[in-house]
Amino acid sequence: WGADVAGDVVGEPVANVVEVPEVKLFGKWATDDVQVGDISLQDYIACRGKSSKYLPHTAGRYSVKRFRKAQCPIVERLACTLMMHGRNSGKKLMTVRIVRHCFEIIHLLTGENPLQVLVNAIINSGPREDSTRIGRQGTVRRQAVDVSPMRRVNQAIWL
Repeated sequence: WGADVAGDVVGEPVANVVEVPEVKLFGKWATDDVQVGDISLQDYIACRGKSSKYLPHTAGRYSVKRFRKAQCPIVERLACTLMMHGRNSGKKLMTVRIVRHCFEIIHLLTGENPLQVLVNAIINSGPREDSTRIGRQGTVRRQAVDVSPMRRVNQAIWL
């Protein structure tokens, strides 16, 4: 108590600066430098910031609410779409391993960040226009319609 009266500061908190390591996918590829070139798909391709993870296995509940799957990391969505066709259902660790090996091959062949290659592939392969059936008095005709950004991403990943 006597030190406080004399003007000496005894209990001043020391600012601890903790450096947060950069989150890299599989411990190798940075997610911060990935650019989504199409501005309409920026909200639906989650690869930076809060959705950057070390492994694409978050066990998140992304189907509870409508449009919440847009916040699921894009690499995890890719791994989940590989778990199709009966014999592969539920084997997420196997699909994560397959995705990791594919990313290694992409990195060796192109020398680029495989996450950027995946984002560019999703942007390029998503359809911009589709057709729907318009029925009138027994005749059916096809009508051209625009595709929503969420459906573009979904079809690009699923196909």
